[in-house]
Amino acid sequence: MLGPTAHTDTFSRDNLPAPEMWPEFLMERFDYPDHVNVGVELTDAMVGKGFGDHIALIGNGRRRTYKELSDWTNRLAHVLVEDLGVKPGNRVLIRSANNPAMVACWLAATKAGAVVVNTMPMLRSGELGAIIDKAEITHALCDTRLMEDMVKCAKKSKFLKSVVGFDGTSNHDAELDRLALEKPVRFDAVDTGRDDVALLGFTSGTTGDPKATMHFHRDLLIIADGYAQEVLGVTEDDVFIGSPPLAFTFGLGGLAVFPLRFGAAATLLEQASPPNMVEIIQQYKATVCFTAPTAYRFMLQAMEDGADLSSLRAAVSAGETLPAPVYDAWIEQTGKPMLDGIGATEMLHIFISNRFDDHRPACTGKPVSGYEVRILDDEGRELPPGEVGKLAVRGPTGCRYLADDRQGVYVKDGWNVTGDAFVMDKDGYLHFAARNDDMIVSSGYNIAGPEVEAALLAHPAVSECGVIAAPDEARGHIVEAHVVLNEGETPSDLMIKTLQDHVKATIAPYKYPRSVRFIDALPKTQTGKIQRFRLRPDLH
Repeated sequence: MLGPTAHTDTFSRDNLPAPEMWPEFLMERFDYPDHVNVGVELTDAMVGKGFGDHIALIGNGRRRTYKELSDWTNRLAHVLVEDLGVKPGNRVLIRSANNPAMVACWLAATKAGAVVVNTMPMLRSGELGAIIDKAEITHALCDTRLMEDMVKCAKKSKFLKSVVGFDGTSNHDAELDRLALEKPVRFDAVDTGRDDVALLGFTSGTTGDPKATMHFHRDLLIIADGYAQEVLGVTEDDVFIGSPPLAFTFGLGGLAVFPLRFGAAATLLEQASPPNMVEIIQQYKATVCFTAPTAYRFMLQAMEDGADLSSLRAAVSAGETLPAPVYDAWIEQTGKPMLDGIGATEMLHIFISNRFDDHRPACTGKPVSGYEVRILDDEGRELPPGEVGKLAVRGPTGCRYLADDRQGVYVKDGWNVTGDAFVMDKDGYLHFAARNDDMIVSSGYNIAGPEVEAALLAHPAVSECGVIAAPDEARGHIVEAHVVLNEGETPSDLMIKTLQDHVKATIAPYKYPRSVRFIDALPKTQTGKIQRFRLRPDLH
Protein backbone atom coordinates (compact mmCIF):
# COMPACT_ATOMS: atom_id res chain seq x y z
CA MET A 1 0.00 0.00 0.00
CA LEU A 2 1.56 3.29 -1.11
CA GLY A 3 1.72 6.19 1.31
CA PRO A 4 0.53 9.75 0.60
CA THR A 5 1.79 11.71 -2.41
CA ALA A 6 2.61 15.38 -2.96
CA HIS A 7 2.77 15.02 -6.76
CA THR A 8 0.21 17.06 -8.67
CA ASP A 9 1.63 15.58 -11.89
CA THR A 10 0.79 11.93 -11.25
CA PHE A 11 2.58 10.45 -14.30
CA SER A 12 5.15 8.49 -12.26
CA ARG A 13 2.73 6.92 -9.81
CA ASP A 14 0.30 6.20 -12.65
CA ASN A 15 3.02 4.31 -14.51
CA LEU A 16 4.33 2.15 -11.68
CA PRO A 17 4.02 -1.58 -12.33
CA ALA A 18 0.81 -3.24 -11.17
CA PRO A 19 1.17 -4.21 -7.47
CA GLU A 20 1.15 -7.93 -8.26
CA MET A 21 4.21 -7.39 -10.51
CA TRP A 22 6.32 -5.86 -7.73
CA PRO A 23 9.08 -7.73 -5.94
CA GLU A 24 8.54 -8.40 -2.25
CA PHE A 25 10.02 -5.52 -0.22
CA LEU A 26 11.60 -6.41 3.13
CA MET A 27 11.31 -3.22 5.20
CA GLU A 28 11.87 -4.52 8.72
CA ARG A 29 15.12 -2.58 9.21
CA PHE A 30 13.88 0.73 7.80
CA ASP A 31 11.17 3.10 8.97
CA TYR A 32 10.66 6.60 7.59
CA PRO A 33 7.87 9.11 8.18
CA ASP A 34 5.03 9.30 5.66
CA HIS A 35 6.51 12.52 4.26
CA VAL A 36 10.23 12.91 3.57
CA ASN A 37 12.18 14.81 0.91
CA VAL A 38 15.64 13.41 0.26
CA GLY A 39 16.85 16.77 -1.06
CA VAL A 40 16.11 18.33 2.32
CA GLU A 41 17.56 15.39 4.25
CA LEU A 42 20.93 15.76 2.51
CA THR A 43 21.21 19.57 2.86
CA ASP A 44 19.00 21.64 5.20
CA ALA A 45 18.62 18.77 7.67
CA MET A 46 22.41 18.34 7.80
CA VAL A 47 22.83 22.06 8.53
CA GLY A 48 20.27 21.62 11.30
CA LYS A 49 22.40 18.81 12.76
CA GLY A 50 25.40 21.13 13.02
CA PHE A 51 27.24 20.30 9.78
CA GLY A 52 26.81 23.78 8.23
CA ASP A 53 30.53 24.60 8.27
CA HIS A 54 31.67 21.14 7.17
CA ILE A 55 32.83 20.68 3.57
CA ALA A 56 30.17 18.95 1.46
CA LEU A 57 31.43 19.15 -2.12
CA ILE A 58 34.86 19.68 -3.70
CA GLY A 59 35.17 20.23 -7.43
CA ASN A 60 36.34 22.56 -10.17
CA GLY A 61 38.71 24.32 -7.80
CA ARG A 62 36.18 25.10 -5.06
CA ARG A 63 35.11 23.69 -1.71
CA ARG A 64 31.51 24.18 -0.65
CA THR A 65 30.14 23.77 2.84
CA TYR A 66 26.81 22.22 3.75
CA LYS A 67 25.43 25.71 4.45
CA GLU A 68 26.56 26.93 1.03
CA LEU A 69 25.10 23.84 -0.65
CA SER A 70 21.82 24.28 1.22
CA ASP A 71 21.55 27.97 0.21
CA TRP A 72 22.57 27.24 -3.39
CA THR A 73 20.02 24.45 -3.85
CA ASN A 74 17.25 26.53 -2.26
CA ARG A 75 17.91 29.42 -4.67
CA LEU A 76 17.87 27.00 -7.61
CA ALA A 77 14.63 25.42 -6.36
CA HIS A 78 13.01 28.88 -6.35
CA VAL A 79 14.00 29.31 -10.01
CA LEU A 80 12.60 25.91 -10.97
CA VAL A 81 9.24 26.63 -9.37
CA GLU A 82 8.82 30.37 -9.95
CA ASP A 83 10.57 30.96 -13.29
CA LEU A 84 10.42 27.57 -15.02
CA GLY A 85 7.04 26.40 -13.74
CA VAL A 86 8.16 23.02 -12.42
CA LYS A 87 5.27 21.25 -10.67
CA PRO A 88 5.60 18.38 -8.17
CA GLY A 89 5.89 15.17 -10.15
CA ASN A 90 7.20 16.80 -13.37
CA ARG A 91 10.19 14.97 -14.80
CA VAL A 92 13.38 17.06 -14.96
CA LEU A 93 16.39 15.86 -16.95
CA ILE A 94 19.89 16.94 -15.94
CA ARG A 95 22.76 16.71 -18.43
CA SER A 96 26.23 17.18 -17.01
CA ALA A 97 29.56 15.63 -16.14
CA ASN A 98 30.36 14.98 -12.47
CA ASN A 99 30.61 18.40 -10.82
CA PRO A 100 29.10 20.23 -7.82
CA ALA A 101 26.64 22.10 -10.06
CA MET A 102 25.09 18.83 -11.22
CA VAL A 103 24.64 17.69 -7.61
CA ALA A 104 23.11 21.09 -6.75
CA CYS A 105 20.66 20.85 -9.67
CA TRP A 106 19.65 17.32 -8.67
CA LEU A 107 19.05 18.35 -5.06
CA ALA A 108 17.17 21.51 -6.08
CA ALA A 109 14.87 19.64 -8.45
CA THR A 110 14.25 17.04 -5.73
CA LYS A 111 13.36 19.79 -3.23
CA ALA A 112 10.90 21.16 -5.80
CA GLY A 113 9.20 17.75 -5.84
CA ALA A 114 10.37 16.85 -9.34
CA VAL A 115 11.25 13.35 -10.53
CA VAL A 116 14.86 13.64 -11.66
CA VAL A 117 16.52 11.89 -14.60
CA ASN A 118 20.31 12.31 -14.49
CA THR A 119 22.05 11.68 -17.83
CA MET A 120 25.62 11.22 -18.99
CA PRO A 121 27.38 13.91 -21.01
CA MET A 122 28.37 11.35 -23.64
CA LEU A 123 24.79 10.65 -24.76
CA ARG A 124 23.86 11.90 -28.24
CA SER A 125 20.62 13.61 -29.20
CA GLY A 126 18.97 10.37 -30.35
CA GLU A 127 19.72 8.66 -27.05
CA LEU A 128 18.48 11.68 -25.09
CA GLY A 129 15.32 11.74 -27.21
CA ALA A 130 14.49 8.11 -26.36
CA ILE A 131 14.82 8.89 -22.63
CA ILE A 132 12.70 12.05 -22.91
CA ASP A 133 9.96 10.21 -24.81
CA LYS A 134 9.90 7.30 -22.35
CA ALA A 135 9.64 9.51 -19.25
CA GLU A 136 7.67 12.33 -20.93
CA ILE A 137 10.22 14.81 -19.61
CA THR A 138 9.11 18.45 -19.65
CA HIS A 139 12.17 20.31 -18.33
CA ALA A 140 15.91 19.93 -18.90
CA LEU A 141 18.84 21.54 -17.07
CA CYS A 142 22.03 21.33 -19.11
CA ASP A 143 25.64 22.32 -18.54
CA THR A 144 26.16 25.05 -21.15
CA ARG A 145 29.24 23.19 -22.46
CA LEU A 146 26.97 20.29 -23.50
CA MET A 147 24.12 22.20 -25.12
CA GLU A 148 24.53 21.15 -28.74
CA ASP A 149 22.95 17.68 -28.55
CA MET A 150 20.41 18.89 -25.97
CA VAL A 151 19.16 21.65 -28.28
CA LYS A 152 19.11 19.28 -31.26
CA CYS A 153 17.01 16.87 -29.21
CA ALA A 154 14.66 19.60 -27.93
CA LYS A 155 13.83 20.76 -31.46
CA LYS A 156 12.35 17.33 -32.24
CA SER A 157 10.74 16.60 -28.87
CA LYS A 158 6.99 16.75 -28.34
CA PHE A 159 7.38 16.63 -24.55
CA LEU A 160 10.32 18.90 -23.69
CA LYS A 161 9.07 22.44 -23.04
CA SER A 162 12.06 24.06 -21.37
CA VAL A 163 15.86 23.75 -21.70
CA VAL A 164 17.90 25.98 -19.40
CA GLY A 165 21.67 26.14 -19.18
CA PHE A 166 23.75 26.13 -15.99
CA ASP A 167 27.44 26.75 -15.49
CA GLY A 168 29.19 23.50 -14.62
CA THR A 169 32.39 25.37 -13.81
CA SER A 170 32.71 27.58 -10.73
CA ASN A 171 31.77 30.83 -12.47
CA HIS A 172 27.96 30.83 -12.08
CA ASP A 173 27.77 32.43 -15.51
CA ALA A 174 24.70 30.95 -17.19
CA GLU A 175 20.96 31.58 -17.29
CA LEU A 176 20.01 29.29 -14.39
CA ASP A 177 22.80 30.70 -12.19
CA ARG A 178 21.94 34.33 -12.90
CA LEU A 179 18.28 33.73 -12.07
CA ALA A 180 19.26 31.96 -8.84
CA LEU A 181 21.39 34.86 -7.63
CA GLU A 182 18.21 36.95 -7.30
CA LYS A 183 16.44 34.38 -5.12
CA PRO A 184 16.26 33.98 -1.32
CA VAL A 185 18.26 31.25 0.42
CA ARG A 186 15.19 29.84 2.19
CA PHE A 187 12.82 27.55 0.30
CA ASP A 188 9.82 25.61 1.53
CA ALA A 189 10.54 22.26 -0.07
CA VAL A 190 7.67 20.17 -1.39
CA ASP A 191 6.53 17.78 1.34
CA THR A 192 6.95 14.68 -0.79
CA GLY A 193 5.73 11.28 0.34
CA ARG A 194 8.34 8.68 1.20
CA ASP A 195 6.74 6.58 -1.57
CA ASP A 196 6.81 9.36 -4.16
CA VAL A 197 9.15 8.65 -7.05
CA ALA A 198 12.27 10.81 -6.68
CA LEU A 199 14.52 9.36 -9.37
CA LEU A 200 14.25 7.56 -12.68
CA GLY A 201 17.40 5.58 -13.32
CA PHE A 202 17.78 4.49 -16.93
CA THR A 203 19.70 1.23 -17.26
CA SER A 204 23.02 1.91 -18.93
CA GLY A 205 22.93 -0.79 -21.57
CA THR A 206 19.40 -0.75 -22.92
CA THR A 207 18.72 -0.78 -26.63
CA GLY A 208 15.62 0.27 -28.50
CA ASP A 209 12.98 1.10 -25.90
CA PRO A 210 15.03 2.14 -22.84
CA LYS A 211 14.23 0.76 -19.40
CA ALA A 212 13.67 3.28 -16.60
CA THR A 213 13.88 2.12 -12.98
CA MET A 214 11.73 4.01 -10.48
CA HIS A 215 13.14 4.86 -7.05
CA PHE A 216 11.27 6.48 -4.16
CA HIS A 217 12.58 9.09 -1.71
CA ARG A 218 12.82 6.33 0.89
CA ASP A 219 14.97 4.18 -1.43
CA LEU A 220 17.67 6.84 -1.67
CA LEU A 221 17.86 6.96 2.12
CA ILE A 222 17.81 3.16 2.45
CA ILE A 223 21.01 2.64 0.43
CA ALA A 224 22.81 5.09 2.74
CA ASP A 225 21.29 3.83 5.99
CA GLY A 226 21.90 0.25 4.86
CA TYR A 227 25.00 -0.48 2.76
CA ALA A 228 26.89 2.77 3.39
CA GLN A 229 26.40 2.62 7.15
CA GLU A 230 26.78 -1.13 7.64
CA VAL A 231 29.51 -2.02 5.14
CA LEU A 232 31.45 1.24 4.73
CA GLY A 233 30.88 2.66 8.22
CA VAL A 234 30.81 6.21 6.83
CA THR A 235 31.64 9.06 9.23
CA GLU A 236 31.77 12.84 8.92
CA ASP A 237 35.56 12.61 8.53
CA ASP A 238 35.36 10.68 5.25
CA VAL A 239 36.28 12.16 1.87
CA PHE A 240 34.76 10.30 -1.09
CA ILE A 241 36.17 10.00 -4.59
CA GLY A 242 35.26 7.86 -7.59
CA SER A 243 34.83 7.47 -11.31
CA PRO A 244 31.20 6.38 -11.88
CA PRO A 245 29.01 9.03 -13.52
CA LEU A 246 26.41 10.61 -11.23
CA ALA A 247 23.96 9.63 -14.00
CA PHE A 248 24.42 6.01 -12.85
CA THR A 249 22.80 5.09 -9.55
CA PHE A 250 26.15 3.55 -8.51
CA GLY A 251 27.76 6.99 -8.88
CA LEU A 252 24.88 8.98 -7.39
CA GLY A 253 24.96 6.79 -4.31
CA GLY A 254 28.71 6.65 -3.88
CA LEU A 255 29.50 10.28 -4.73
CA ALA A 256 26.45 12.18 -3.47
CA VAL A 257 23.92 10.29 -1.31
CA PHE A 258 26.43 8.46 0.91
CA PRO A 259 28.73 11.37 1.81
CA LEU A 260 25.90 13.91 2.23
CA ARG A 261 23.85 11.57 4.44
CA PHE A 262 26.68 11.40 7.01
CA GLY A 263 28.21 14.89 6.88
CA ALA A 264 31.20 13.71 4.85
CA ALA A 265 32.75 15.37 1.76
CA ALA A 266 32.64 14.32 -1.90
CA THR A 267 35.32 15.20 -4.44
CA LEU A 268 33.85 15.35 -7.94
CA LEU A 269 35.96 14.96 -11.08
CA GLU A 270 34.68 15.74 -14.56
CA GLN A 271 37.52 13.65 -15.97
CA ALA A 272 37.89 10.81 -13.49
CA SER A 273 40.82 9.13 -15.22
CA PRO A 274 43.04 6.98 -12.99
CA PRO A 275 45.90 9.58 -13.05
CA ASN A 276 43.46 12.34 -12.02
CA MET A 277 42.07 10.21 -9.22
CA VAL A 278 45.57 9.43 -7.92
CA GLU A 279 46.31 13.16 -7.86
CA ILE A 280 43.07 14.09 -6.06
CA ILE A 281 43.34 11.26 -3.51
CA GLN A 282 46.72 12.66 -2.50
CA GLN A 283 45.60 16.31 -2.58
CA TYR A 284 42.45 15.89 -0.46
CA LYS A 285 43.43 12.75 1.50
CA ALA A 286 40.41 10.84 0.17
CA THR A 287 39.31 7.92 2.35
CA VAL A 288 36.62 6.10 0.33
CA CYS A 289 36.99 5.30 -3.38
CA PHE A 290 34.40 3.91 -5.80
CA THR A 291 35.78 2.70 -9.12
CA ALA A 292 36.37 -0.35 -11.32
CA PRO A 293 39.30 -2.80 -11.18
CA THR A 294 40.86 -1.09 -14.22
CA ALA A 295 41.56 2.02 -12.13
CA TYR A 296 42.77 0.06 -9.13
CA ARG A 297 45.38 -1.62 -11.36
CA PHE A 298 46.67 1.85 -12.25
CA MET A 299 46.70 2.89 -8.58
CA LEU A 300 48.79 -0.14 -7.67
CA GLN A 301 51.38 0.88 -10.24
CA ALA A 302 51.21 4.52 -9.06
CA MET A 303 51.97 3.39 -5.50
CA GLU A 304 54.93 1.39 -6.84
CA ASP A 305 56.10 4.64 -8.44
CA GLY A 306 55.85 6.60 -5.19
CA ALA A 307 52.24 7.85 -4.96
CA ASP A 308 50.93 8.08 -1.39
CA LEU A 309 47.42 6.65 -1.28
CA SER A 310 47.60 5.67 2.37
CA SER A 311 44.59 7.89 3.24
CA LEU A 312 42.26 5.41 1.48
CA ARG A 313 40.53 3.19 4.03
CA ALA A 314 37.88 1.77 1.69
CA ALA A 315 38.42 0.70 -1.92
CA VAL A 316 35.04 -0.30 -3.32
CA SER A 317 35.09 -2.25 -6.58
CA ALA A 318 31.99 -2.85 -8.63
CA GLY A 319 30.94 -2.70 -12.27
CA GLU A 320 33.02 -5.65 -13.39
CA THR A 321 34.56 -8.76 -11.86
CA LEU A 322 37.46 -8.02 -9.50
CA PRO A 323 40.35 -10.30 -10.55
CA ALA A 324 42.00 -12.14 -7.66
CA PRO A 325 45.50 -10.84 -8.56
CA VAL A 326 44.32 -7.22 -8.14
CA TYR A 327 42.67 -8.07 -4.82
CA ASP A 328 45.81 -9.83 -3.60
CA ALA A 329 48.15 -7.07 -4.77
CA TRP A 330 46.00 -4.39 -3.08
CA ILE A 331 46.11 -6.17 0.29
CA GLU A 332 49.85 -6.73 -0.10
CA GLN A 333 50.55 -3.05 -0.84
CA THR A 334 48.04 -1.37 1.50
CA GLY A 335 47.27 -3.93 4.19
CA LYS A 336 43.57 -3.23 3.58
CA PRO A 337 40.99 -5.33 1.71
CA MET A 338 39.16 -4.29 -1.46
CA LEU A 339 35.40 -4.38 -1.03
CA ASP A 340 34.13 -6.17 -4.12
CA GLY A 341 30.36 -6.01 -4.49
CA ILE A 342 27.52 -6.16 -6.97
CA GLY A 343 24.59 -3.83 -7.48
CA ALA A 344 22.10 -3.07 -10.22
CA THR A 345 20.26 0.00 -11.43
CA GLU A 346 17.04 -1.88 -10.71
CA MET A 347 18.14 -2.43 -7.09
CA LEU A 348 19.56 1.13 -6.88
CA HIS A 349 22.91 0.17 -5.38
CA ILE A 350 25.12 -2.60 -3.97
CA PHE A 351 23.24 -5.49 -2.33
CA ILE A 352 26.01 -8.13 -2.05
CA SER A 353 29.43 -7.14 -0.74
CA ASN A 354 32.60 -8.21 1.00
CA ARG A 355 33.23 -6.66 4.42
CA PHE A 356 36.34 -5.18 6.03
CA ASP A 357 36.47 -8.12 8.43
CA ASP A 358 35.06 -10.76 6.08
CA HIS A 359 36.48 -10.87 2.56
CA ARG A 360 37.82 -13.41 0.07
CA PRO A 361 39.52 -13.23 -3.35
CA ALA A 362 37.41 -13.84 -6.50
CA CYS A 363 34.31 -13.56 -4.31
CA THR A 364 31.48 -11.02 -4.30
CA GLY A 365 30.75 -11.60 -0.60
CA LYS A 366 27.46 -11.99 1.23
CA PRO A 367 24.15 -10.07 1.07
CA VAL A 368 23.97 -6.64 2.69
CA SER A 369 21.77 -6.76 5.81
CA GLY A 370 18.10 -6.67 4.85
CA TYR A 371 18.66 -8.54 1.56
CA GLU A 372 18.10 -12.24 0.85
CA VAL A 373 19.64 -14.16 -2.04
CA ARG A 374 18.85 -17.40 -3.85
CA ILE A 375 20.44 -19.20 -6.79
CA LEU A 376 17.77 -20.54 -9.16
CA ASP A 377 17.67 -23.02 -12.03
CA ASP A 378 15.89 -22.29 -15.32
CA GLU A 379 12.57 -23.42 -13.81
CA GLY A 380 12.93 -21.06 -10.85
CA ARG A 381 13.81 -23.76 -8.32
CA GLU A 382 16.44 -23.07 -5.68
CA LEU A 383 19.79 -24.72 -6.39
CA PRO A 384 22.08 -26.22 -3.75
CA PRO A 385 25.50 -24.69 -2.94
CA GLY A 386 28.16 -25.26 -5.60
CA GLU A 387 25.81 -25.11 -8.60
CA VAL A 388 25.76 -22.19 -11.05
CA GLY A 389 22.38 -20.59 -11.58
CA LYS A 390 20.47 -17.33 -11.82
CA LEU A 391 20.94 -14.79 -9.03
CA ALA A 392 17.66 -13.82 -7.35
CA VAL A 393 17.49 -11.17 -4.63
CA ARG A 394 14.91 -9.39 -2.53
CA GLY A 395 15.24 -6.72 0.13
CA PRO A 396 14.30 -3.12 0.98
CA THR A 397 14.92 -1.93 -2.61
CA GLY A 398 13.84 -3.59 -5.83
CA CYS A 399 12.81 -3.34 -9.45
CA ARG A 400 9.96 -1.10 -10.56
CA TYR A 401 10.15 -0.38 -14.28
CA LEU A 402 8.31 2.61 -15.72
CA ALA A 403 5.44 1.33 -17.89
CA ASP A 404 7.36 -1.70 -19.11
CA ASP A 405 6.32 -5.29 -19.86
CA ARG A 406 9.89 -6.36 -19.01
CA GLN A 407 8.93 -6.02 -15.32
CA GLY A 408 7.68 -9.61 -15.57
CA VAL A 409 11.09 -10.76 -16.80
CA TYR A 410 13.10 -9.14 -14.00
CA VAL A 411 10.68 -9.92 -11.16
CA LYS A 412 9.59 -13.53 -10.66
CA ASP A 413 7.51 -14.71 -7.68
CA GLY A 414 8.50 -11.67 -5.63
CA TRP A 415 12.24 -12.01 -6.38
CA ASN A 416 14.46 -9.73 -8.50
CA VAL A 417 16.24 -11.91 -11.07
CA THR A 418 19.20 -9.76 -12.04
CA GLY A 419 20.47 -11.36 -15.23
CA ASP A 420 23.68 -12.57 -13.56
CA ALA A 421 24.82 -16.15 -13.14
CA PHE A 422 26.26 -16.87 -9.68
CA VAL A 423 27.29 -19.78 -7.51
CA MET A 424 26.92 -19.88 -3.73
CA ASP A 425 29.54 -21.90 -1.87
CA LYS A 426 28.86 -24.06 1.18
CA ASP A 427 29.74 -21.16 3.51
CA GLY A 428 27.17 -18.83 1.91
CA TYR A 429 29.65 -16.72 -0.07
CA LEU A 430 28.62 -15.69 -3.58
CA HIS A 431 30.82 -15.97 -6.65
CA PHE A 432 30.08 -14.29 -9.99
CA ALA A 433 29.95 -16.60 -13.03
CA ALA A 434 28.67 -14.59 -16.04
CA ARG A 435 26.10 -12.24 -17.50
CA ASN A 436 23.03 -13.99 -18.87
CA ASP A 437 22.59 -11.72 -21.87
CA ASP A 438 24.45 -9.77 -24.55
CA MET A 439 25.75 -7.12 -22.16
CA ILE A 440 29.43 -6.24 -22.45
CA VAL A 441 31.03 -4.88 -19.29
CA SER A 442 34.10 -2.76 -20.17
CA SER A 443 35.89 -0.66 -17.52
CA GLY A 444 32.73 -0.78 -15.42
CA TYR A 445 30.41 0.43 -18.21
CA ASN A 446 27.52 -1.73 -19.40
CA ILE A 447 27.41 -1.74 -23.20
CA ALA A 448 24.66 -3.52 -25.13
CA GLY A 449 26.12 -5.38 -28.10
CA PRO A 450 22.98 -5.00 -30.24
CA GLU A 451 23.14 -1.20 -29.88
CA VAL A 452 26.70 -1.13 -31.24
CA GLU A 453 25.63 -3.45 -34.07
CA ALA A 454 22.79 -1.11 -34.98
CA ALA A 455 25.20 1.84 -35.12
CA LEU A 456 27.62 -0.05 -37.37
CA LEU A 457 24.84 -1.24 -39.67
CA ALA A 458 23.87 2.39 -40.26
CA HIS A 459 27.19 2.90 -42.10
CA PRO A 460 26.90 2.35 -45.88
CA ALA A 461 30.05 0.21 -46.01
CA VAL A 462 28.67 -2.41 -43.60
CA SER A 463 26.63 -5.37 -44.82
CA GLU A 464 26.43 -7.37 -41.58
CA CYS A 465 28.11 -7.39 -38.21
CA GLY A 466 28.23 -9.17 -34.88
CA VAL A 467 29.50 -7.62 -31.67
CA ILE A 468 30.97 -9.54 -28.73
CA ALA A 469 32.97 -8.98 -25.56
CA ALA A 470 36.67 -9.72 -26.07
CA PRO A 471 38.92 -10.21 -23.01
CA ASP A 472 41.24 -7.29 -22.29
CA GLU A 473 43.82 -7.11 -19.52
CA ALA A 474 43.28 -3.42 -18.73
CA ARG A 475 39.49 -3.10 -19.18
CA GLY A 476 38.23 -6.57 -18.32
CA HIS A 477 36.54 -6.75 -21.72
CA ILE A 478 36.35 -4.55 -24.80
CA VAL A 479 33.77 -4.27 -27.56
CA GLU A 480 34.89 -6.30 -30.55
CA ALA A 481 33.03 -5.99 -33.86
CA HIS A 482 33.11 -8.66 -36.56
CA VAL A 483 32.16 -6.90 -39.78
CA VAL A 484 31.13 -8.12 -43.22
CA LEU A 485 31.68 -5.27 -45.70
CA ASN A 486 29.50 -4.54 -48.70
CA GLU A 487 30.70 -5.48 -52.15
CA GLY A 488 33.32 -3.05 -53.42
CA GLU A 489 34.52 -2.05 -49.91
CA THR A 490 38.05 -2.98 -48.85
CA PRO A 491 39.21 -3.94 -45.36
CA SER A 492 41.93 -1.59 -44.12
CA ASP A 493 43.15 0.34 -41.08
CA LEU A 494 41.44 3.40 -42.56
CA MET A 495 38.14 1.51 -42.74
CA ILE A 496 38.53 0.45 -39.10
CA LYS A 497 39.01 4.06 -38.03
CA THR A 498 36.11 5.20 -40.24
CA LEU A 499 33.75 2.70 -38.61
CA GLN A 500 34.98 3.51 -35.10
CA ASP A 501 34.48 7.25 -35.69
CA HIS A 502 31.00 6.56 -37.12
CA VAL A 503 29.96 4.68 -33.97
CA LYS A 504 31.36 7.43 -31.72
CA ALA A 505 29.29 9.99 -33.62
CA THR A 506 26.12 7.87 -33.54
CA ILE A 507 25.97 6.68 -29.92
CA ALA A 508 27.87 7.48 -26.73
CA PRO A 509 31.58 7.33 -27.66
CA TYR A 510 32.58 4.91 -24.90
CA LYS A 511 30.53 2.21 -26.66
CA TYR A 512 32.69 2.16 -29.81
CA PRO A 513 34.39 -1.12 -30.87
CA ARG A 514 38.04 -0.96 -29.80
CA SER A 515 38.65 -4.03 -31.93
CA VAL A 516 37.29 -4.43 -35.46
CA ARG A 517 37.77 -7.66 -37.42
CA PHE A 518 36.69 -8.10 -41.03
CA ILE A 519 35.23 -11.47 -41.99
CA ASP A 520 33.65 -12.89 -45.13
CA ALA A 521 30.49 -14.18 -43.41
CA LEU A 522 28.95 -14.34 -39.95
CA PRO A 523 28.28 -17.74 -38.36
CA LYS A 524 24.53 -18.33 -38.27
CA THR A 525 21.94 -20.91 -37.31
CA GLN A 526 19.80 -22.59 -39.95
CA THR A 527 17.13 -20.00 -39.24
CA GLY A 528 19.59 -17.15 -39.89
CA LYS A 529 20.26 -16.09 -36.29
CA ILE A 530 23.82 -14.88 -35.70
CA GLN A 531 25.80 -17.24 -33.46
CA ARG A 532 27.82 -14.67 -31.55
CA PHE A 533 29.34 -17.30 -29.28
CA ARG A 534 31.25 -18.64 -32.31
CA LEU A 535 32.92 -15.25 -32.72
CA ARG A 536 34.60 -15.51 -29.31
CA PRO A 537 38.40 -15.27 -29.35
CA ASP A 538 38.87 -18.78 -27.94
CA LEU A 539 37.01 -20.15 -30.98
CA HIS A 540 38.92 -18.19 -33.65
